[in-house]
This record gives sequence, structure tokens and C-alpha cells, in this order.
Amino acid sequence: MPEKKKRYNGIKKKQVSASTFKRNNKNKGANDGLIRLNKHIAHSGICSRREADKFIEAGVVSVNGKVVTQMGYKVKKDDVVKFNNSTIKNQKTRYLLLNKPKNYVSRFNDPFKKNSIMRLIEGKCKETVSPIGKLDKTTTGLILFTNDNDLIKKLSKKTQRIKSIYQIHLNKNLNNTDLKKIKEMPFPNDFKLKINDISYTNMKDKKEVGVEIQAPTNNAIKNLFEKFGYKVTKADRVFYGGLTKKNLGRKESRFLTEEEVSILKRQ
Repeated sequence: MPEKKKRYNGIKKKQVSASTFKRNNKNKGANDGLIRLNKHIAHSGICSRREADKFIEAGVVSVNGKVVTQMGYKVKKDDVVKFNNSTIKNQKTRYLLLNKPKNYVSRFNDPFKKNSIMRLIEGKCKETVSPIGKLDKTTTGLILFTNDNDLIKKLSKKTQRIKSIYQIHLNKNLNNTDLKKIKEMPFPNDFKLKINDISYTNMKDKKEVGVEIQAPTNNAIKNLFEKFGYKVTKADRVFYGGLTKKNLGRKESRFLTEEEVSILKRQ
């Protein structure tokens, strides 16, 4: 006689996999109005989440008057969190994109200087934001500002090779032989940049080229062309980590969309 399948109230008992259970509980936790303590500290602009973990472990963080050393501890929006006995005011995370003009400096140590890029975003938000992927004085184009310390640390690493595209103007025509040598240059090289592609932007004027690279700074591009006997007279960053200058005039800035932020964080 075949074995009868067990039923409960006329309905087959549904088995829930471990992965489904974990996912459902994760989603439940994401909507409970709580935030991890290290993330709360990072959003205040004090440090990154990784550094916050070290401070929590060291016992310099308290919640509602009690020292917390537990990793993964969560806090509510109205909890009083103190760092070294000073109350932390949580900031909204901001991501601001600027189309930098020529002759503006991106050094953050002198933000009140007349030609500081900080002057161009003055009044845009109440939070204190810092530039990522700095450009030198003569280079124009995209530069990103944020108070997201985790993203700043990630994109500022010397090993980080975020994709950028530059429109380059040279003092003379770039000959085909040199263009091919640059395009086929192996990585790593003396300039510490990976060249994804290089091509003429105007076949009638071979002084203009587009260069797609992966490198921490743009100075490497200028050094590269100098080695081949060319001087860069103009450099404009038109693409940075998935961000473009579309509808963004010179000196203008805008906040990133959620989708753009998500793309940046996946770099």
C-alpha cells in the first residue's frame, strides 16, 4: 500500500529553504527603522565605516549613555550617539557633480581661496563635502564631491583604476605611429595608467584625441604625451566612473541620482 503524503488542514506543508529564510529576515531587518552604528557614525562625516568599527571596539562610542563595543549594533534615529563624549549629528549623504572650469584649484586645504572649486558649490548643501579624483588647475571637466567617507576611501585608493575619458588637445598633430604605440602600450607601465582606447576626435585636425584610461590621476596623461614629444594644451574630463557632462554647463553642478550612486559604488 503506497505511503500517504502528510497534509496539514488539507494543504501540503511548505518547506522554506535556508536561503529564503535568510533573505526574508534580511528584508525584515532592512525595514525596521534601525541603522548599523558604524554606518551612523560614517554618515556624520567623522570617518569611514571600517574606521568606525575600530573606534567602537576601542570603547569611545556610546549610545544613550552606555558604551557600545558590540559589532553590528543598530541604533534608532532618535538615539543619542556620542563619539569621545561629543554628540554625533548624522548628516544626509550627498553626492555632487561639478563641471570644473579652467584655472580653478581642487586642493581642499584652502577652500576659501578665490579660485577654489569649493567656491563653485558654495550653498549647494549644508553638509560638508570633499572632492574625489582631483584635477589640476588647467584641467577642466568632471569632479565629484561627497561626504560618503567609504566611497571617498574606495575611489581615492592608489590601486583604484576608475574609468575616465579625456578630450585632449595637443600642440601638434599626433601621428599614426605614436597613436598606435600609445594604444598598444602594455600595463603596468612607467605612467601607472591603463590605456583602454585612444582615437582621433577630428580626422581633419589630429591635434584632438580622445583617451579612455584607468588611472588615479590625470597628470599621468600629460607625462605620457610629453614622453612622445607632445605638449597637452587642453585636457577635459568628459566621463568619470559612469558619469557624464550631459546637460551640465561649465561651472555648473548637480546632485547624482540614486542609480548613478549605485553605479559608482559598484566600481
